[in-house]
Amino acid sequence: MSECGSCSSGAGPFSEGKELVEFVYGAHDGAIKDLPVPNDGLETKCQGCGEPFTMKTFVDKCPKCGGVHAISPPQSDDQANIQFAGKDFKLPE
Repeated sequence: MSECGSCSSGAGPFSEGKELVEFVYGAHDGAIKDLPVPNDGLETKCQGCGEPFTMKTFVDKCPKCGGVHAISPPQSDDQANIQFAGKDFKLPE
């Protein structure tokens, strides 16, 4: 697989947890975070509060608690690859 220009920080599309959320949020100067997840999104449960929701973009928030989740494009075919940033994580404004 070729290197991504945004991977120079050491984090990459196969990172986990907060590291993946931060990577996807900043990848390609933020161009990926708001793109739609293929196939109308991924059904999941918030890894913070357990609320079911559909992850529609590569970085998305739980509608109940605001927990931030992300998935990288190369792994977006399986909800098991969704990563959670942690209960206290907030996206930059």
